[in-house]
Amino acid sequence: MYLLPNPQELKFNDKSYTLHYNSMIVIDPNCDMAVNHYAKILKDSINHHTGFSLPITRGEAVDNGIHFTKDSSLQKEEYLLTIDSNKVTIAGGDKAAILYGVQTLRQIIAQKGAVLPGLHIQDYPVIKNRGFYHDVTRGRIPTLSYLKSLVDKLSYYKLNQLQLYIEHSYIFKDLSEVWRNGTPLTAEEIMELDAYCAKLNIELVPSLSSFGHLYELLRTKTYAHLCELPDSDKEPFGLIARMQHHTIDTTNEESYQLITKMIAEFMPLFTSKYFNICADETFDLGKGRSKKTADEIGTQRMYIDFLKKLCDFVISKGKIPMFWGDIISSSPEAIKELPEESICLNWGYAPDQREYETQVLAEAGATQYLCPGVCGWNQYINQIEASYKNIKLMCSYAHKYKGIGVLNTDWGDYGHVNHPEFSTSGLIYGATFSWSKEDISFEEMNKRISRLEYADQTESMISIVAEMATKSVFRWDDVVRYMESHPARVISDEEAVKNNFPDLDLSTISDANEVLMAKVQELYQLIARMDTSKRHLVKPYLVAAKGIHLWNRIGATIVQVVNHRENEPIEDPCKLAVALEYWFHGYKEVWRTVSKESELYRVQNVINWYADYLREL
Repeated sequence: MYLLPNPQELKFNDKSYTLHYNSMIVIDPNCDMAVNHYAKILKDSINHHTGFSLPITRGEAVDNGIHFTKDSSLQKEEYLLTIDSNKVTIAGGDKAAILYGVQTLRQIIAQKGAVLPGLHIQDYPVIKNRGFYHDVTRGRIPTLSYLKSLVDKLSYYKLNQLQLYIEHSYIFKDLSEVWRNGTPLTAEEIMELDAYCAKLNIELVPSLSSFGHLYELLRTKTYAHLCELPDSDKEPFGLIARMQHHTIDTTNEESYQLITKMIAEFMPLFTSKYFNICADETFDLGKGRSKKTADEIGTQRMYIDFLKKLCDFVISKGKIPMFWGDIISSSPEAIKELPEESICLNWGYAPDQREYETQVLAEAGATQYLCPGVCGWNQYINQIEASYKNIKLMCSYAHKYKGIGVLNTDWGDYGHVNHPEFSTSGLIYGATFSWSKEDISFEEMNKRISRLEYADQTESMISIVAEMATKSVFRWDDVVRYMESHPARVISDEEAVKNNFPDLDLSTISDANEVLMAKVQELYQLIARMDTSKRHLVKPYLVAAKGIHLWNRIGATIVQVVNHRENEPIEDPCKLAVALEYWFHGYKEVWRTVSKESELYRVQNVINWYADYLREL
């Protein structure tokens, strides 16, 4: 039997408990009324896995029943789960603890059905704040139903915070130039999601880009004059440029007024006590309109001064500011200049992410979250092993340097081409390693996730898709870079085109595709060993794998036809164009199962360019 996160203490006994069809779920009167909802979650889960619909009531414990109670001797978020021969008891220090006990019991019932092993669990989280960060801006804007299903998943694995990254994907008043090309989130949707989160003990924290990464805002006719780079409204759209440019001009007072107006409009939609102002990757700071000021006082001083103003504004509204720590980590002593309440979100995504930034920020007195990543951006399928290594390492830094939280990130660079479901394994890694310090191997974690999340009796699904992800040779970021660096995006300049693949080794494509197809067949075979309610989760992986296989072939063909390299395979470019268009038709079907139209058209533009380009070849 598997549990994730692993309990702090688990002891089995030789007794077992049989959940009868006429058992009851009984809530002690000392429990908060919110616990009624947790009982309903358990009732639905029991019905799914056993076919028994148990009644829910309040009162004293009964024989052969499941009993919820509050225990004032336990700490907040600490619970005891006891399974004896005649009853099941969940005792919690608060309502959140009772919910965590329910989620653990649900995992047990999912595996054991109506006959449960006798056991005693004492459990609690080591790190107080355990969150997930989801990009809903640079490609995908999820449907509200998908976001609610994501919240359900966070709760199942005992996470308690969620942030949605917003640049231009909220329907701000008077900013229709910014969101007019998409399908933005509305105030009503966010408030409904906030309430849904609250019912599951999850804090929905607002997150709004406010300094760097203001690409859509600062290339509008109305606000281009606030961009560091002159004529930003005259530049064509680029997926690469969106990641690299458009920092706001901090020397213009109108910049501060605009950003604080947006924060003030966005903030009331949330019940959270936090507000994440982001303020990361201010690449253009001091390079354009503010260069004179940068030459006088330096970009670090400019950065700290504007960051402090934004933090002070958030605090004046009664909230606690959060910000990304990539800029301040180079001058950690500057932390002392910020309001004491400020929280530094210290991010790093390498499998061997170094410890230095965490150490110097801790020594400078920063209050910090450690922020690893699920390694899905610019990938058809998330790099699962890389995410495991990164998340495990960053969580260890959080434990070592007493970080107050872990915020596991899921970005959407270059159009968010990967399916959001593919981040599930990384989400669970973060939930597990932030809950406790226990070391669980990559192989063991993947077996547990395959069984618990996908109801895969072979326990092999995650290991299969993890290997599939490594077979992407002509990766999505290569696809985008080749297109956007192409001279005039036509094939008129032969020498320039030849230089477009200077360092890309595509010689391994035949071998990679052979292994990939073998793994795809394994995925087809395990469908029969999955619960029927989970089988729909396989199709997105199959579509993505077909995409990897096809893009590998496209890359190999281009470099042989254009660059005259001796690699295989070489195929008819026109037939590849047709295959690409058919593949993308299926891809769009998968996209629409979880996402609004959002920026699907930008991915379509990439597909169309390659199809046309292949036909020209």
